[in-house]
Amino acid sequence: ATITSMAQEANDHVSQLTKDHPDRFAGFCTLPMQDIKSSIGELERSMMLLGLKGAMIGDHVNGKTFDDPQFLPFWKAAEELGAVILVHQGGPTVVSQRTERYHLPNTIGNLADRAVTFASLVFGGVMDACPGLKICLCHGGGYTCFGIGRMDRGWQVRQEARVNIPQPPSAYLGRFYYDCLTHSEPALRMLIDSVGIERVVFGTDWPFDMAIDWPVSWLLGLESLTQVEKEAILHRNLESLLGI
Repeated sequence: ATITSMAQEANDHVSQLTKDHPDRFAGFCTLPMQDIKSSIGELERSMMLLGLKGAMIGDHVNGKTFDDPQFLPFWKAAEELGAVILVHQGGPTVVSQRTERYHLPNTIGNLADRAVTFASLVFGGVMDACPGLKICLCHGGGYTCFGIGRMDRGWQVRQEARVNIPQPPSAYLGRFYYDCLTHSEPALRMLIDSVGIERVVFGTDWPFDMAIDWPVSWLLGLESLTQVEKEAILHRNLESLLGI
């Protein structure tokens, strides 16, 4: 089977789940990102015929980051369709090249990869070229919020960091969506304060071992969040984002 036919089969299955349980599930599609033309076609089919809400993709395609010009038609199509693009690691991360020990390719690598993805889309001018693009970065956007000051400083002092963008990277924080999966209350508080509460949605990492054991209880028990903020994360923001 080709990667495209494999994606189609998976997407047909997900679509059927949403039709069988419309009060429980909304779905994202899988895309053959090695083939941009096929990915655009499958995203269109998934959203217009199958009723899915967008796609889940990784942080790179065969090592190429998303500022590569070959991906721009895909971002334009995703913007045009109103697709939500969920970015989640799916394989080796930047840490994997240096060490495979201690589960660090996941615990550090996921967060590093997500920051690289944010920076690629921002510094590469993708977010300016596609102002309506809806991208959600899993795991709280990784190290993005913690490291944004250094990205801004690079933009200020280095000409190559300013080639594509008229504003500092921090001006783009509120253009993305982020899940709440930080495993840390201070980190989640910082995320909310950095990007705005309306940009944070519920994430669990289920069914992987890194999932929060009781995610709703965890969120409801956080003392630094207001009840309004908790409800926004638990359901209101996602209902608005997905139109459900």
